[in-house]
Amino acid sequence: MMNEALQTIMTPNPITVEAHETVADAEIKLSIHNVSYLPVMNGHSLVGMISAYDLARKIRSNEDTKLILVKDLMVTKVPKVASSEKVGTAAELFLDRRIHALPVVDNGKLVGIVTQYDVLKYEFNKEYTKPILYKDVLRPNLRLAI
Repeated sequence: MMNEALQTIMTPNPITVEAHETVADAEIKLSIHNVSYLPVMNGHSLVGMISAYDLARKIRSNEDTKLILVKDLMVTKVPKVASSEKVGTAAELFLDRRIHALPVVDNGKLVGIVTQYDVLKYEFNKEYTKPILYKDVLRPNLRLAI
């Protein structure tokens, strides 16, 4: 079931941040665009990733995020996938590396991003073609605590 190409589920042209920008700039981008991961660029080259979690940890340390550069906080050892690779490849990387997002790179150029959410949504929509929204479709005896 996970044999579709990643290009069918990835977010194309992702929001990015430059390595020389401040962590405060990254916070703003994450908030404005309602995303959790930003590929970090140095011009046209992908050089890392930064997440909302990375920023939250830094904020908790009470450091001034206007003085810290993204390049000093980003993760640099980031696995990459091509848009032609299969959804299952991304799922396997998420499980094996315990990561939540992957940059999608074709011919050395960032073309998208794929997240665990994208894979989950893809698989869910294959199984449930109609929205179920907590109806007793999944498990008739399931009772939600409210």
